[in-house]
This record gives sequence, C-alpha cells and structure tokens, in this order.
Amino acid sequence: MLSSPRTTTTSAPGTSSATTDRNITVRTVGPVDRRVPVTVSATDPISREGAVGQLRRHPEVELREESGPGTVALLVVDALDEAALVRLRRIVRSEGARAVLVVGALRESELLDVVECGVGAIVWRHEATAERLVQAVLAASRGDGDLPADLLGRLIQQVATLHRGTAGRTDVPAFGLTSREVDVLRLVSEGFDTGEIAVKLAYSERTVKNVMHGLTTRLQLRNRAHAVAFALREGYI
Repeated sequence: MLSSPRTTTTSAPGTSSATTDRNITVRTVGPVDRRVPVTVSATDPISREGAVGQLRRHPEVELREESGPGTVALLVVDALDEAALVRLRRIVRSEGARAVLVVGALRESELLDVVECGVGAIVWRHEATAERLVQAVLAASRGDGDLPADLLGRLIQQVATLHRGTAGRTDVPAFGLTSREVDVLRLVSEGFDTGEIAVKLAYSERTVKNVMHGLTTRLQLRNRAHAVAFALREGYI
C-alpha cells in the first residue's frame, strides 16, 4: 500500500518546524512577542530570589537589574510600611516604571495609599505563583489594573464613601490637593508668609488661611510644615 507523500518544512531560528500531509497548511510560530523588562526587589533576599525564579521560567519576561521608563518593577513585602510606600512612589514618579506590589497583608487604610502611588497591580503573597506574577506584570506593562477580587471590592467601597463625603463640593477632589492648595503650598515651601502669599496670588489673607485650614483638616495634617512635606512626598511641588 502506498502512503501519502509527506512534506517537511524547516524554519528559521525563532520559529517552529512541523511535518504534515502535503494538503495541510503548515502554521509556523513566529518569534516571541516583545519581552517585558522586569526588575524585582524585596525586603529579604529569599523573597527576591523566589520571585526571580518564578519569573525566569517565562519567555515573555526579561529580568533586569535597574528599573526605568518602560519597565515593570515588582516589589515583594510582607506588609506595607513607609519605606515600601516611598519605594513605590519613587518607582512610578521618579523612575517612570510601572509597579506591581506583592504583599502579605494590606489594611483598608493602606489600600488608597497604594493606589495613590500609581500602583495598579497587586498580588497576595500566598497567591504569587509564577502564572499569577506574570499575569500581573503583563497587565501593569499595558497600564491595566489587576487587583485581587477582595481588594477590588474594598477599593470600590472606599471610593464610594469618599464620593459621598465630597458630594456637592466641586472644590475638593476625592484624593490629593486642589490647584489652589498646590499654589499656596508651593509659596509656603519657598518661605513666604500669609500676607506675601495673598499678594502673589491676588487672594485675601483670609482666603489663604482658609485654604491652609481646609487642606490640613481634610488630610489630617498637623501644621504647615506637615502640609508642605505631604505635598513634596506626593509629588505636587
């Protein structure tokens, strides 16, 4: 009995080859899409090596030592503290990278802090499989959000609460500072007193005092120095 002629195809490096019947179209696989540059940092070397080992298995990830524009920076911590928040802000605002936070626990009060830092992808440490990490990294690289379902529900509730608290007030944003507050704080940081600020901004001194009182009360800041420190830390001035 005669067998059907078979055709063997060869392919260039980076593509697959296959053997098939001559009447079947051969589908070759092209080179892997552009790899996402990723940096990994953690509070301890074991956690870092664990995350690196998980990501190294996936060809769509290119591990790097330094973050910057176009990279995704993955930060692994047990709990969120001020050092972690500072690092997240630096990743997004100074280094221009996207951030993925892998965290063991996150309090309700910390969730908005993380979101305000510009972090759109969060992974629970106990769910940080290789597949889950890569999913978060790819989402972050596209600028998409990727939050665990329980965190997403909590975030929606917090935003709804803030929205109700500011309903009907067009001068106060849900987060951060208004443009008027930024103008005042910038001059405060330059050493101007209330009267000088009023002259420069063409406000009354009463208005300047009301602006300062409003923002310190709303954001629970202790004084002018604390307000300036907040604005500097958050990148407003």
